[in-house]
Amino acid sequence: MMSIPNMNRHLGELSQKVTCLFGHKLVDSVELRTYLRGMDDFDDTLDALGLLCPLPVLKARKRLQALPNGALLKMMADDPAAIVDVPHFCAEAGHALVEQTDMTSHQVYVIRKGG
Repeated sequence: MMSIPNMNRHLGELSQKVTCLFGHKLVDSVELRTYLRGMDDFDDTLDALGLLCPLPVLKARKRLQALPNGALLKMMADDPAAIVDVPHFCAEAGHALVEQTDMTSHQVYVIRKGG
């Protein structure tokens, strides 16, 4: 069996060479590595349920400041404005919105901190 550092290096090399089709969604190498390492493996989680604009984005900004570049933040929000605000925040601040999932009562965002 391959050791974890060797597996991570191998996944990094593999993901740099391929773009893969997962379900109906085209995923890039970061998303592929995120999926393969397990979606419960986040650097931090932010529960912004019940908070209204602009609080989910402000709390995400504060939480991301404390994380190193490349870290993954999972954020849950039920504010209808977050669907627009979170992608806009990521684009403006240089972060990557790795995943946005609509659940029954809320949305889940996975944000990779940019440099």
